Amino acid sequence: MIIYETHVAPEWVDYNGHMNDAEYARVFSLACEALIGTIGLDEAGREHYGYTIYTLETHLCYRREAHQGQALNVNMTLLDSDAKRLHVFFAMLDDENNLLATSEQMLMGMQQASGRPSPFPLLVASRVAELPQANQNAWPELAGRTIGIRR
Repeated sequence: MIIYETHVAPEWVDYNGHMNDAEYARVFSLACEALIGTIGLDEAGREHYGYTIYTLETHLCYRREAHQGQALNVNMTLLDSDAKRLHVFFAMLDDENNLLATSEQMLMGMQQASGRPSPFPLLVASRVAELPQANQNAWPELAGRTIGIRR
């Protein structure tokens, strides 16, 4: 499911001539906002429910360089969810379907007034259930990775 599309802006290009690492994070953050809107928690939904989403953890993997003006398409797959959390996997692709980067994220639903975790409102939960979900035995290759120096 393509959740977000954009192009590499000139101001995102660093002294190495490609998109700066922080800008990959920006694109994935915007893709996450698009996901949040898809499940009904855009500005109006947040106001209506008094509910929002926080990012608890993010793991970025850089696979290829992106250059100024290049098209970026971000796919989203739901790896897992429960009553108040989403474990999502984003893949950033170019127009030729080359994998540029991935971002695995753990998101938590929060009541805005208390700032405490809380189950998704019913309509939001039903939209979460409609998201494309990876089979537990067929997660994307880069999902679930840990960071470390291999010895």
